[in-house]
Amino acid sequence: MKKRMLSEYKAMWLFVIFDLPVTTKKARLDYTRFRKLLLKSGFTMLQFSVYARHCPTVETSETYKKRTRVAIPPEGHVRILEVTDKQFGKMENYYGKKRNKMEEPLPQLMLF
Repeated sequence: MKKRMLSEYKAMWLFVIFDLPVTTKKARLDYTRFRKLLLKSGFTMLQFSVYARHCPTVETSETYKKRTRVAIPPEGHVRILEVTDKQFGKMENYYGKKRNKMEEPLPQLMLF
């Protein structure tokens, strides 16, 4: 079976960056629900309050952006950023002074 390569320009990385209040019990609950939705939707935590998900197409990215928008809590600050796989690959990743390799997209099940 021939392996199909995805274009670095069509595949997207979707970032959700947020600062949400946790000063009340309800705010903590809203924060927890939002974070769990991101994890359930296949997002990975890159740093505290920075989550990313690989999307093989722009259409897939749109689906996850809509799902995320609906779940945004009433208070706080949320940013949704979409970058191409090519742009994501240019990011530099460091732990202290040591440079680490970038995250690889998870294998996607493709049905034809």
